[in-house]
Amino acid sequence: MKDIKTSFLEDLQKERNPKKAAFFPRFFKTGPGEYGEGDLFLGITVPNQRKIAKQYITKLSLDDLQTLIQSPFHEVRLTTLLILVFQYQSKGISEKDKQAIVSFYFNNTKYINNWDLVDASADKILGEFYFQKDKTKILKMKDSKSLWENRIAILSSFFWIRKGRYDETIFLSESYLNHPHDLIHKATGWMLREIGNRDKKVLVSFLENHVTKMPRTMLRYAIEKLPPSERKKWLSFKKES
Repeated sequence: MKDIKTSFLEDLQKERNPKKAAFFPRFFKTGPGEYGEGDLFLGITVPNQRKIAKQYITKLSLDDLQTLIQSPFHEVRLTTLLILVFQYQSKGISEKDKQAIVSFYFNNTKYINNWDLVDASADKILGEFYFQKDKTKILKMKDSKSLWENRIAILSSFFWIRKGRYDETIFLSESYLNHPHDLIHKATGWMLREIGNRDKKVLVSFLENHVTKMPRTMLRYAIEKLPPSERKKWLSFKKES
């Protein structure tokens, strides 16, 4: 009888696209010194990965996923995370099983090592789990030397933003004002924009307090949905780089 992991990998292989496999390394910055250095690709679209993930929600155990998350292929890791999200969101899942998935996530952050992997999973697992719990473990990730753990922290807060809770996002955003990486500037600006979409006063207050210290990319993302005249006003605080 064929191993279930083997069946899963074979199903992914059927969706390979050589043209996309050649394009993705440039898109995900896998060159020497870039943030995705060394990552490998099969060239599978996200809709096809989601389709396969849904077929394996109940078939693959956490032990199976532990093997798969370590794959050198980007799409195998992403599809593994999509399965993890679907399992977490399964109807009737127990708190114990949620905790097991959360522990799995924390234990494997070194494999959640590109922006799409983080963005597809952090808020749906860690954000949901910690919404009504002590968030210290998430907030401490801001001090990690891992770029991806830094992004996991701010993206986890997306769940809280959607629930009308902004304090932790503001705290992380203030912590990232001097972050050296553009990917964190983009993610932070995005979360600030999401706050502004729901409560403009909170966004404006942040801008009033921090606009002169905000990286230009963070500022541009944060004000993207404001009226043109307001965007122009806030950008006037920044010199063109």
